[in-house]
Amino acid sequence: MNNKYNEFAGVYALMLTPYNDDKTINYAAYEEYTQFQVNTGAGHLFAVCGTSEMAQLTLDERETLAKLTVKNADKTPVFATANLEPSWFAQVDEVKRMSQTGVKGLVFITKGMRDDPERQYTYLSELATYTDLPIFLYEFPGVQPHKMEADVYKKLVDTGRFVGIKDTTCLMPPIKEKIAVQGDSNVLQANIPFLFEAYKAGARGVMATPTSCGAQLFQKMWDEFVADDLEAAEKTFQHIILLDNAIDSGFNVSAKYLVQLQGIKGMTPINRGNTILSPARMNSIKTYYDWAKSNGLAY
Repeated sequence: MNNKYNEFAGVYALMLTPYNDDKTINYAAYEEYTQFQVNTGAGHLFAVCGTSEMAQLTLDERETLAKLTVKNADKTPVFATANLEPSWFAQVDEVKRMSQTGVKGLVFITKGMRDDPERQYTYLSELATYTDLPIFLYEFPGVQPHKMEADVYKKLVDTGRFVGIKDTTCLMPPIKEKIAVQGDSNVLQANIPFLFEAYKAGARGVMATPTSCGAQLFQKMWDEFVADDLEAAEKTFQHIILLDNAIDSGFNVSAKYLVQLQGIKGMTPINRGNTILSPARMNSIKTYYDWAKSNGLAY
């Protein structure tokens, strides 16, 4: 890695959760899928994330998925969300449990406190005292209002406990505001249309849903960008845009179907939110996959 980036910069491949027909977790398929994600070459894995349907999983399920990700990660660093439980005391227990799974670091969601920035800062900094692991922040849209102002982010980074943030503002001005104060931390981008622009502005990596089914493209783009080959990075970015558009509707079963097409048969296109892929959507994704595979862009 280019020495202007630290160990927490780069591509975080998000993890999907495969289900059996009765919507229990297919753990065998998950282990196979974890190995699939490792083989993409992505620098990190993000288990127990929004794309994993973390809000639909029990704490025991989340803990098991984190452990299985670490088990099958082949030394690829794993991060996992650790503050989803409803009460403070339950979150403290969750942080302690997730810290013992073998993950490299934790992720804290911002818990819908944007309108009370002092409370947001106090809550996150106090929760951080219950782990020694590095922590990423996550503007998780599932708990509104989820965004974080740049000055709060800077204060948290200045504590020395937080190594970055998954920014989901999807607008360049607030992205740049966080980048301006990131210091040695890492502002990671979740919005695909602005990914290349955000990199050029100083973003230090990506955490985004399409990495769950096409992380090899994101790693390729990152490597090209770090090598200052902007022409190649922009071309790969164009392919990423096509991937993003291909799976844009049907979150997250579109990504699951694309993974299934790439060989993970246990990754059935179902979720606990009862999203259904129509035959037309499945044919559209299959057409994209056939094109991507013929061009060396998918497995």
